[in-house]
Amino acid sequence: MLFQKKIEPRCAYCKRGTPLEGEQILCPKKGVVTPAGSCRSFRYDPLKRVPPLPTAPDFSALKDEDFKL
Repeated sequence: MLFQKKIEPRCAYCKRGTPLEGEQILCPKKGVVTPAGSCRSFRYDPLKRVPPLPTAPDFSALKDEDFKL
């Protein structure tokens, strides 16, 4: 879910963090940090969070008989 109550704090989707080039975040409290970092002043911004890509279904176990009516 995108709007959970208990979200793991990460600088990548903190309201105070500003993304820099590469994989770095500029934090007003800690300076330049990694996206996986966090601090006590974390504020969640749901618009910055990118959900993970869905997994591709595995159809290798299905047979042609499974698709006939």
